[in-house]
Amino acid sequence: MRVISGEYGGRRLRAVPGMKTRPTTDKVKEAIFNIIGPYFDGGTSLDLFAGSGGLSIEGVSRGIDHAVLIDRQGAAIKTIHQNIEVTKEPDKFSVYKRDAEKMLPQLKSQGLAFNLVYFDPPYREQKIMKEIQILQDLALLAPECCIMCETNQEAELPEMVGAAKLVEQKSYGITKVTIYEMPEEGETDD
Repeated sequence: MRVISGEYGGRRLRAVPGMKTRPTTDKVKEAIFNIIGPYFDGGTSLDLFAGSGGLSIEGVSRGIDHAVLIDRQGAAIKTIHQNIEVTKEPDKFSVYKRDAEKMLPQLKSQGLAFNLVYFDPPYREQKIMKEIQILQDLALLAPECCIMCETNQEAELPEMVGAAKLVEQKSYGITKVTIYEMPEEGETDD
């Protein structure tokens, strides 16, 4: 596993030990960023099921200003911190060991609005639609926020989740990548 492109391109990342976390393969990660990026002009990202932190580190490498990473597993948090050390820019990352859903109100109290959100939950525990709706209800998504969902092939995600509209969906082996986008500021769906 490595950072594909950008400022940290080529740097090796660790995977979370054990079988509870399924890292995004380099091939799928590259495909994701070809769809959503490939490069960013600032902004803030959120990863609710951060695992090794690879998606967030890739995003910051490609121009995201700050990444918020959340995972409830101790082994994942340890791995995230080790991988952030590889960047030599720890101030660009905030890491929380919490349940994703319980952490969202705390993020709201910090006045955050995210430009990019990664959803890569454990395949058997997919709560993506509920979490996207909570993010909208708490006003944590900036206008035109891009929401990337990585699931298995069996996951059936709808065309709309609240105001978030499905804009692209692609399959890579057992993995399906679904991209939602929030409307522009002031835009409503009639």
